Amino acid sequence: MSHKWELEGKTALVTGAAKRIGRALSLALADRGVNIAVHYRTSQAEADELAEALRTKGTAAWTVPADLGDAAQAAALFARALELAGPIDILINNAAAFPDTRLDTVTPDAIHADLNVNALAPFLLSRDLAAQGREGAIVNFLDTRFVDYDRNHVAYHLSKRALFSLTRMSALEFAPAIRVNAVAPGLILPPPGKAPAYLEKLAHTNPLNRHGSPDDVVDAVLFLIESRFVTGQIIFVDGGRHMKGNVYG
Repeated sequence: MSHKWELEGKTALVTGAAKRIGRALSLALADRGVNIAVHYRTSQAEADELAEALRTKGTAAWTVPADLGDAAQAAALFARALELAGPIDILINNAAAFPDTRLDTVTPDAIHADLNVNALAPFLLSRDLAAQGREGAIVNFLDTRFVDYDRNHVAYHLSKRALFSLTRMSALEFAPAIRVNAVAPGLILPPPGKAPAYLEKLAHTNPLNRHGSPDDVVDAVLFLIESRFVTGQIIFVDGGRHMKGNVYG
């Protein structure tokens, strides 16, 4: 048996695939012959454009809408992807909510909303993937700051900590058929609405004094998907940021 899991001909469900890192991941997987179920919430035009771009690479692609903040829609997403694409081999839990919330003002509704998108939906999708009873791989998206504290995004921080625990739990419970890992990006892309200068301003916050690119994250995800003997791991794609503590304030 090869030490690498062969990707050609497999099918992936990528959440939040229409834009940013999700788009880059989908294109990279298609380059390796993977068919893609492109999940989106509101970005239908971008999802349709991506699906067409994927098909030009010779792979199949489908678009699957769902609001992952709605537990019923999250629970139905995997079944819909199965209906369109057939068995799903790879799950990339990339979609995330990132609203500003602080400990002194955060509401229960805000906490529940972030938990639904960032932890509950990935868990439900992961459980459905495992229930197929076939070999597969899951990669969850964490955040380099989950190891210390992000005081301006409290609900998000809590949800990513929950997803970290779910990653480790799922790696044990879904083995040996399913490998479950995570990536924790740092400075990769500016938040929506922020200029690239945002990254330059914060470059000093990691030991390498620079920011990364979506390709750095793609490389880490591909390693985790292809590696047959790696599970329950987190790769920090952050220039060493996670070793410096709470430098964002």
